[in-house]
Amino acid sequence: MEPTSSTTGASFAAWKAIGGLAGMGAIGAGLAAIVVMCLMPPRTCGEWAVGLISTVVGSISGGAFVIQHYQLQHWMYSPFGLVATLGLVFACGLPAWAIVRWVFNFIDKRKGKDIAEVVAELRRKAQGGE
Repeated sequence: MEPTSSTTGASFAAWKAIGGLAGMGAIGAGLAAIVVMCLMPPRTCGEWAVGLISTVVGSISGGAFVIQHYQLQHWMYSPFGLVATLGLVFACGLPAWAIVRWVFNFIDKRKGKDIAEVVAELRRKAQGGE
């Protein structure tokens, strides 16, 4: 067997082993989750699970949205494009946990209020009043 064919076969086998494009997305999502967990340590086990899930979902869905919106599918045809895609998926996951945390903190501050009071408060804030 010539060296080029064996290298190509080994590369293809490695690509299949990590799951192809899905594996690349998972790597980016996992790295984003690790970075977020290091920067904003969870206070409880439940917060850890929410942070991990929201970061992974934010990475995969946000990365897919950006790739579709800007029509970057052609990046998949080169190794450098795949690395750039991995970076894009990684970057899309970073704000996900912060956004989920803000929403839950907003909801937690308004515990005990009914929906009409919360909507009235949001309308006042949207109109510039406190």
